[in-house]
Amino acid sequence: MPSNQLAWVERLKKILTLQRVIGSKIIYTPLLAIILFVLVMGVILGTLQLQERQQQEGALFRELALVQQRIQLRFVSNGEIIESIARDLGNSQGDTSLRKSVLEKSLSFVMSNQEVVQIMWLNENEWRQWMIPAASKSNEWLDRAPNSEALQQQLRRAIYLSRETNRASYSQMVQLQFTKDEPYMRDYQSVFWEVVPTTKNGEISGALAVLYSGQGILNYIIPSEIKNQYRFSLINQNNEVLAISSDRDTPFRALSSETMLDFGALGPNVTLRVDTYPPPTNLTLRMLLGVVICLSLFVVWSLWSVLKQIQVRQQTEANLRTETSFRRVIEDSTPIGIRAHDMEKRITYVNRSFSELTGWQPEELIGLKPPFPFWPAEHQEELMEKMEYALSSNDKRAIDGTIQKRDGTRIATRTFVAPLINEKGQQTGWVTSLIDVSEPKRIREELTATQERFVTVLEGLDAAVSVVSIENGDLLFANRYYRERFGETSVGHIDLAGHEMDPSSMMGLGDDTIDALAGLPASILEINRSSETQEIQLRSDANRWYEVRRRFIPWVDGHLAQLLIATDITLRKNTEALARQQEERMQFTSRLTTMGEMASSLAHELNQPLSAITNYCNGIAKRLSGSSSDLAQELLPALKKASEQAHRAGTIIQRIRSFVKRSEPQNKLSRIEDIIADAVGLIELEANRQGFKISSELDPRLPEVELDPILIQQVLVNLLKNAIDSMRDTYPSSARWTTSPIKIKADIESTTATPMLRIQVSDSGGGISAVANEKMFEPFFSTKTDGMGMGLNICRSIIESHHGRLWAQNLTHSETQRLMGCTFTILLPLEFSTEAKKQVIATKMQLNENPNESKQSLENEPN
Repeated sequence: MPSNQLAWVERLKKILTLQRVIGSKIIYTPLLAIILFVLVMGVILGTLQLQERQQQEGALFRELALVQQRIQLRFVSNGEIIESIARDLGNSQGDTSLRKSVLEKSLSFVMSNQEVVQIMWLNENEWRQWMIPAASKSNEWLDRAPNSEALQQQLRRAIYLSRETNRASYSQMVQLQFTKDEPYMRDYQSVFWEVVPTTKNGEISGALAVLYSGQGILNYIIPSEIKNQYRFSLINQNNEVLAISSDRDTPFRALSSETMLDFGALGPNVTLRVDTYPPPTNLTLRMLLGVVICLSLFVVWSLWSVLKQIQVRQQTEANLRTETSFRRVIEDSTPIGIRAHDMEKRITYVNRSFSELTGWQPEELIGLKPPFPFWPAEHQEELMEKMEYALSSNDKRAIDGTIQKRDGTRIATRTFVAPLINEKGQQTGWVTSLIDVSEPKRIREELTATQERFVTVLEGLDAAVSVVSIENGDLLFANRYYRERFGETSVGHIDLAGHEMDPSSMMGLGDDTIDALAGLPASILEINRSSETQEIQLRSDANRWYEVRRRFIPWVDGHLAQLLIATDITLRKNTEALARQQEERMQFTSRLTTMGEMASSLAHELNQPLSAITNYCNGIAKRLSGSSSDLAQELLPALKKASEQAHRAGTIIQRIRSFVKRSEPQNKLSRIEDIIADAVGLIELEANRQGFKISSELDPRLPEVELDPILIQQVLVNLLKNAIDSMRDTYPSSARWTTSPIKIKADIESTTATPMLRIQVSDSGGGISAVANEKMFEPFFSTKTDGMGMGLNICRSIIESHHGRLWAQNLTHSETQRLMGCTFTILLPLEFSTEAKKQVIATKMQLNENPNESKQSLENEPN
């Protein structure tokens, strides 16, 4: 056979072989179609079945929710009615008409709610007052064992809960037991209580108890058309059926659903269950119809879908190209440097701005791993740690760092990191954004330094500086001095400003123009606006004075604020007041000096005629004593008394002259009895004039003591004068002659290390207050308006110069702890050292420099 024929035969064999292969594949096409048809039919049947079941479950859930809502709404409505009845019951005690209205309302409630078995009212002792329906043979099962015990137990529990919470409470379900002879009691097989407390004048006076039937809830609350399609049942927490709407059994394919009945926080634990009877379905017809329609539309839908898919794909590709171009333009035009990393931290992309920031080309950076060449060598470890932290955590905070350009210059940067997520929701790397913050950082550092210098100056000022917003009164700024004096609020600022925060009322801006840019009065924005200066004294701190300067300024946010600078001028004010007082005291002292000199001259002039009167009386009495006439005998007693009174007047004048005259210090052995007698003689006339008496108790064993009698006499006169003033302020004039006398007592104190002379001056006045007790020995402290505040201070100085002690102690009642006066105690050593004598002489010389001022200070010192 020729070679060309052989070649043709071989080609023919190949063609036939190819046809056989193609034919064998076409044979399997019907099989594939059948398999596809079966699969499609199975899917259709399953889908239809699933949809139908889902529809049934949806309808079942909606019906269950509807029934649950009806039951809960019924109980909410019943609860409101029961609470209304309970309130009327609490207010009906003693009101027959109101109680009758309550009974009628209760009867109407029971008749209109067939699920209610019984309603009864219990008093505070849980005794039944009345019940509806009334006790009869039909409801005697309530009081019959064993049902009564279970009902009473749950009722007591519900009453306890309602009293504790002062609100409605429920008991748990109670399953009652009935005999076969009582089939009509099936509706009351499961019951529970609802208890609402009744109150009277805010106090619980009883309880209103309502007994519900579980079977009644299903029979009378659920509509009949729903019960014909579904079976409802109540189930407790042990999955026991408490009540059921129908005795029919449900088929195997029945659907079920459960939900809790919410009666409130104190309600019973009851579950509502519903079972359905699915109607027979004819899936054959619907299945055949669906198959025909689906197979008919399958081809058209397939071709149309392919066409639409191609069109959508082409449009998507075009949109993707446009979006890619748009994003690239944005990335290249933004000043923010962007780079991308894969999961191995390798750079996969950088934009143009990033290359410009670093000076490196994209092809030089792509594929590099950290550390990168644009990281400074000394900061590579730090930047590596920051990068590891940013990539491993979800913290989106910015990372501050430094990068080094290719030319060696460095810039401060801030980097933001975000995960790179693909279309499948999987992370494929990270995207970082780099911002050059060199200039903002420099400006911020300069502003921070300026602010620190400014704040340092303000914090170092010895004046309170504060700024308060005019709009809301918030404290915008306060320096250290302000915070220490007035705290962290704007109360101190407002008090210092005198509660005047309205700029229009203070600065006459009622007709001022408004600046269009700042939105503030134009005059407020003037640079050379003069500030107002005042000197004020706060009500909360009356001991301090402040010089306040304030003005209105535009704050940094554009709103108007008030700047206030308050300087403490209390020391200046006190100095000025002290200077005025010293000037007044100097004038007063000058007048006292003049009066003292006049009193000394007057005493000297009166002493001569008084001596003459005494001599004349004594001479006449001596001549009449030798006469035996009755007239002489009658005149002798009168002349003796006149002589004694003249001598007494002379003695008093001599004491006054000795008290006020200037003399050198004299320390000598003196009898304390004479000093006390002279002091009492000086002050006794004043005491008698005020209606008081002075009694002395002197120990006869008192030795002579070396001291300055004039100084000690001044101390005693001052203490006696203070005692008179205290009792004068305590007792009215009509009751002074019956009060206890002022006592001055002198004896030996033997309880000390060495025996000392003790002198005590006691009165029954109002005592010494706690404030005066702390400050009464301080200079210039006085409780009198005309007092100089130096008397007791001088007294203590005199006693301490004698190495003695002076203190005061209040006298209190042993039972009532009421103040009954006070006692001033003086302790003086019985022997003086040479240094003590020198100190007494120095004190006396200091007092003699201005004796009248010292005397007046002693006399005017308060108790």
